[in-house]
Amino acid sequence: MNYFLVKTEPGVFSIDDLQRVKREPWDGVRNYQARNIMRDDMKIGDKVLFYHSNATPPGVAGICKVVSKPYPDASQFDPNSKYFDPKSSPDNPKWVLVDMAFVQKFTRLISLEELKSHPELFEMRLLQHGNRLSVMPVKKAEFDFIVKLSKLNQ
Repeated sequence: MNYFLVKTEPGVFSIDDLQRVKREPWDGVRNYQARNIMRDDMKIGDKVLFYHSNATPPGVAGICKVVSKPYPDASQFDPNSKYFDPKSSPDNPKWVLVDMAFVQKFTRLISLEELKSHPELFEMRLLQHGNRLSVMPVKKAEFDFIVKLSKLNQ
């Protein structure tokens, strides 16, 4: 099993939205490195930290899991979509997505500030200077530590 973190703006799609709909295509990823992670590394059953970005405060809100193999992101073909890519075609799609399913909403948000305060997470990719990827791998130890943090009352 692999572990990942995905970022989303809660005003666009939040952990509460995923809890309500249960399963959602993770569309709109338009960074090649993030796309490659979804395409090449994510497998059905992989666990994923659900991170609220561009929020006050930003942080990990819960857990979801990968529930599909990668497939073409249909928004790349829709000229009315903000994710439209005129260089992409159904015969040669550039962008993929996977479906994510709700697993758990944390009882409290684990803020970015709190994540940064733990030496156990110093090497976490999310916390590296300049990292803006919306999809990234996470080490099992980091994943487990964050889940443990979610159960602490602070």
